[in-house]
Amino acid sequence: MRLEAVRIPQRLRAFPAQGAEVFDVTIDACVVKSIEPSQQAARGTLLSGLVDAHAHIDKNFTVREVGAAEGDLFAAIGRAAAHRAGWTADALRVRMTRALDDAWRSGTRALRTHLDWRDASPPISLAVFEALREAWRDRVELQFVALTPLDLFADAEAGVRVASTVKRAVGVLGAFIYRNEGIVHKLERVFDLAQDHGLALDFHVDEGLDAQATGLRTIAQLAIARRFTGRVTCGHACSLSVQDDAAAQDTLSLCAQAGIHLVALPTTNLYLQGAWDRTPLQRGITRIREAASLGVRTSLATDNVQDAFYPYGSYDLIETFGLGVQMAHLAPAFDWLDAVTVSPARALGLAWDGRIGPGCPADLVLLAATDEYELLDPRGRRRIVIRAGHVSNRW
Repeated sequence: MRLEAVRIPQRLRAFPAQGAEVFDVTIDACVVKSIEPSQQAARGTLLSGLVDAHAHIDKNFTVREVGAAEGDLFAAIGRAAAHRAGWTADALRVRMTRALDDAWRSGTRALRTHLDWRDASPPISLAVFEALREAWRDRVELQFVALTPLDLFADAEAGVRVASTVKRAVGVLGAFIYRNEGIVHKLERVFDLAQDHGLALDFHVDEGLDAQATGLRTIAQLAIARRFTGRVTCGHACSLSVQDDAAAQDTLSLCAQAGIHLVALPTTNLYLQGAWDRTPLQRGITRIREAASLGVRTSLATDNVQDAFYPYGSYDLIETFGLGVQMAHLAPAFDWLDAVTVSPARALGLAWDGRIGPGCPADLVLLAATDEYELLDPRGRRRIVIRAGHVSNRW
């Protein structure tokens, strides 16, 4: 296969560009064989397969049953909890399969989902996830995070049971953190369990517009003190947006030192954060640009799809990317395409970091967009999805 006259964003290049911006790419035997400067005008933009670092495929597509929370995070949590009591394996399988099919067709090659995990016993969704992980292994690489309340770790025995199950199921240990009482002690316990069981960590942290919510700072300090560098992912961190510049910059500096991967969730946080009784002034997005200035490249991810937390959306990461560009003023947009490719691939510890070069896997997405201004329009989002060197989908 030969792809002629394609742009490859600079942050996705693993080859010397020789001053060129448009390239001819040859694919052979499931890998990229060669990349050469092209003499033609650009016909599209080539990306590595998309990577979704934060999703919730256990509760997606439930909004018609539970209703939309309209800006109230804790109302959404309550509605999800009430609905979860009636979950069945069959219903979960249908929802989760729909999510994976949508993601796969959109060009996603790997996805990490958080599974609601309310007590020491594994949720019914875990067995469904494990079966789907095996069934989808040649299409979408799947990971899971145990999304537990941080307060659960106050019970030492319960924490050990969760960590042991997560290790057996080859998952990631996580927790929901928002101004918890005794936060340092409980987080220390989570770090103890991660180190004892050889687990990575992935937190929902500071998902609100309270300047006093500083869980991210505590996590970074503990990661540094424990020498747990590069094994911690933190999603949301909305409170950074309302803290004063000096405090936020200091926290982000600690994140850089700790090697923390930040994940911003533009759809859900734009919907949940800020006022609902008038036009909202606050956007709820974490400080993506300030983080990047310190070397912390933030990922953009799907989060919720058609549930109480976010009643709209899909698993098209290019659509999510477009909203993130507008919310956080990420310009030029081409410079931020690593937020749905390279950065999340590194956060998930994938074998391929998503940089394109000779010898890399031919798991690619060819967008119709020929420049950054077409990235966000319907024509530019049209794409050809290439899997193992063969076209798997066009749309």
